Amino acid sequence: MNPVIIELGPFALNWYGIFIVGGAVLAAWFSGLYAVRGGDDPDHIWNILAWSLIGGIIGARLYHVFSSPADGLGWAYYREHPLDIINFWNGGLRGLGIYGGLAGGTLAVFLYCRYNKLNTLRFLDYIAPNVLIAQTLGRFGNWVNQELYGPPTNLPWAFHINPAYPCQLPPNFPLGIQPCGEPNLDDASRLWYATNGFHPTFFYEALWNLAMFGLLALVIWRYGERLRRGDGVLLYLIAYATGRFWVEMFRPDAWVMGQMATAQWISLASVIISVIVLIVRHAGWSWQEHPEESLGHMSGFVTEVDDGEDEERPEPPQVNMKVS
Repeated sequence: MNPVIIELGPFALNWYGIFIVGGAVLAAWFSGLYAVRGGDDPDHIWNILAWSLIGGIIGARLYHVFSSPADGLGWAYYREHPLDIINFWNGGLRGLGIYGGLAGGTLAVFLYCRYNKLNTLRFLDYIAPNVLIAQTLGRFGNWVNQELYGPPTNLPWAFHINPAYPCQLPPNFPLGIQPCGEPNLDDASRLWYATNGFHPTFFYEALWNLAMFGLLALVIWRYGERLRRGDGVLLYLIAYATGRFWVEMFRPDAWVMGQMATAQWISLASVIISVIVLIVRHAGWSWQEHPEESLGHMSGFVTEVDDGEDEERPEPPQVNMKVS
């Protein structure tokens, strides 16, 4: 599949960007539904989307630039080619690190909420569980770009590189085989690409994220009144980081620190810290005595919520969430 949809001079519209932005819009739509249930104006969600896209892309790019992946396209490369750090127009949105994106996006949410005098944790609870659906679609961008796949495999669902388009070259790429994307590939090169498959790690993570998105939506809908404000963020961190930890085992190109990939260290720390915080925050807290502190407003069980702010809350808006 051609990763470029259309080219206009030096600029190109890429499928990767479409999947990223499309996933973010879908996540914002679901987050807007939570906001309506909680009596908040969903327009804040759409405003946050613009802020978090900018912050997320900057954070994700910085994570990639200062990384040291096995393919060498990290700090060792960018310190010699600094203009390539912002070279998004050549090859699309290539080279983004998800944990940097989460940090940048979270900072953007915090700044927006502080500027508009909104409860940050409340809006993070609206957004965080739905980031999983955005990440699901985002991984299809890796599929189109033919990147971030795993080691060789003969499994029936193996990913096969289409040599007609650019790709991330696999480790131990054999001598004598032409790189993907080059014109006039010889028969030996075409045969090699056709007979060598790889683990589709982007699909592994996409399926995990989709399953976790459904699970968290079910948990919030069924047990929202028993969850405390902030639990939406913690549950997201546990769900996503757990999947990312095992998916990284299939990534030969990963940025490694010690015996594990850097993303695995971050994932492990995220799960451990989130579980501890979840347990500590629920110790001595009663959802029956403090329903206003629960996530019941996200599931429709609690209608009056103390958001911890002093300003007067407006009446819940009547909003049609249909997308045309």
